[in-house]
Amino acid sequence: MFDTVLVANRGEIAVRVIRTLRALGVRSVAVFSDADADARHVREADTAVRIGPPSAAESYLSVERLLEAAARSGAQAVHPGYGFLAENAGFARACAEAGLAFIGPPADAISLMGDKIRAKETVRAAGVPVVPGSSGSGLTDAELADAAREIGMPVLLKPSAGGGGKGMRLVREPSALADEIAAARREARTSFGDDTLLVERWIDRPRHIEIQVLADAHGNVVHLGERECSLQRRHQKIVEEAPSVLLDEATRAAMGEAAVQAARSCGYRGAGTVEFIVPGNDPSSYYFMEMNTRLQVEHPVTELITGIDLVEWQLRVAAGEPLPFTQDRIRLTGHAVEARICAEDPARGFLPSGGTVLRLAEPQGDGVRTDSGLSEGTEVGSLYDPMLSKVIAYGPDRATALRRLRAALADTVTLGVPTNAGFLRRLLAHPAVVAGELDTGLVERVAADLVPTDVPDEVYEAAAAVRLDALRPDGEGWTDPFSVPSGWRLGGRPRPVGFHLRVQDPVEYVPRGTHTVTEDRVSVTLDGVRHTFRRAADWLGRDGDAWHVRDHDPVAASLDRAAHGGADSLTAPMPGTVTVVKVAVGDEVTAGQSLLVVEAMKMEHVICAPHAGTVAELDVRPGSTVAMDQVLAVVAPHEEVAP
Repeated sequence: MFDTVLVANRGEIAVRVIRTLRALGVRSVAVFSDADADARHVREADTAVRIGPPSAAESYLSVERLLEAAARSGAQAVHPGYGFLAENAGFARACAEAGLAFIGPPADAISLMGDKIRAKETVRAAGVPVVPGSSGSGLTDAELADAAREIGMPVLLKPSAGGGGKGMRLVREPSALADEIAAARREARTSFGDDTLLVERWIDRPRHIEIQVLADAHGNVVHLGERECSLQRRHQKIVEEAPSVLLDEATRAAMGEAAVQAARSCGYRGAGTVEFIVPGNDPSSYYFMEMNTRLQVEHPVTELITGIDLVEWQLRVAAGEPLPFTQDRIRLTGHAVEARICAEDPARGFLPSGGTVLRLAEPQGDGVRTDSGLSEGTEVGSLYDPMLSKVIAYGPDRATALRRLRAALADTVTLGVPTNAGFLRRLLAHPAVVAGELDTGLVERVAADLVPTDVPDEVYEAAAAVRLDALRPDGEGWTDPFSVPSGWRLGGRPRPVGFHLRVQDPVEYVPRGTHTVTEDRVSVTLDGVRHTFRRAADWLGRDGDAWHVRDHDPVAASLDRAAHGGADSLTAPMPGTVTVVKVAVGDEVTAGQSLLVVEAMKMEHVICAPHAGTVAELDVRPGSTVAMDQVLAVVAPHEEVAP
């Protein structure tokens, strides 16, 4: 076993790998950009090395700086985690050339399986069924469009070099192909530095099932069962479970053997995942999609049902040890479900969010595990992936695991940064999810029903209680009667104390219940029902949901509108970077015209004109970093001419 391992990643996966290194008695080396100087993975490692400025391209994606950090720290091996350079064959080769063990598969296997087009051809030759699609790499836009029409709509555009759902586009109409191909290329280029695309037949209401494999350098390959990953948004997994309720033992064995053959076909070594698309009405018809040549985000559910620490066996295999178990010794026991906590705001269309973690509570123990890179004070920006943590629950059966996970999500608190925890809790209670009737489009179909449209009265009541408490005298010395929030007025009847507040739309709220306020909690009783919230600054949290209740100044808002002559200010829907500016001050625009593109956490958002008019102000340029709700431009409407 190695003495020292460098973890070439950040966030929750770095913390996760460090945990196993510590258990094995191996010295851990963290790396960090300037944005992560005080991050949790840095504090938990035995030592840490700075690798550059906040930009990932100059830090976590810099092979040269990572190898320099390994040399400076005396590391013998590098664990890449997932994302960043985890599936970069050049990085694996560079590690080998520097005399470092790369804790992952051989560079040739990464290169082969990282090219989805070559991967399909390779596994097809090994007898593994594949999804019908385009053949050959380097297809032009016209050739991709022709292949899509030949396959038959709908089709799925996929980056050949990518993963994690980035750049994938579902196209149902031939007329949309040109725009979607351009958008998919742009996102693939941004995410992976390679805009090569392929096109595949789209299977309506499919299930996404993947097989975990382990292979050593001695010719042994086993699979550790499957994971169901059908609950997805924008082609990205948000909930995973093991095992799948869809598969019977015969299908599980057949898919497992196909995954083993896929791994053998590329000379695989270490932990990897073979992903299949499965028609929900015919589980025996499964198709290879791709192989992820790394540890998966959802690996904890497999660990919980097999009792095998996958990170440990990545390390042992990289150190040359043979697998001590054969396929017949692997048992799947119980059920595990994982939910990904992401920095995104369901109330704003799941746009990426950011901020400072002001209050944090993460459940652990009694069938619940949280893998996290967070701590109070963590700054969540727009430079890296939006996933913050994972909450995983285990039970003797699926119903128990789901129940425990819903309870754990209700206990999850991340005040200061909007997350999807409350949404996930409601999703896991949806009848289709409870029944195991899943497909990759389910979340998109039901999402609107799982996002509350109104702010509950008790939220405003709690926010008002916090403000009332701050106004009350402390009881020491003389109290100015005019400072007491009683509503008393000279010569008039008392007027109830009210507050102008805003979560989404501004409201004037007059508290009417009873309250108890402490440093980190506030309880209010309305209509005989008691509601308790966690609190921090202007944030309130309950059952996984969080609200940022800000003070609203109606006079200032009115003056701001007047200053712009009634024009509409276009604001940033999320913290991020302006990547495209399509207009200039003075340009005439039409309603719905695309004006700007803001990118955050590898996601693009197009800013459109709210109405026809003239660009009166433009406060950004390509490369500008913007905060949420920052004014980007102002469009003055055309004056209406009376008939």
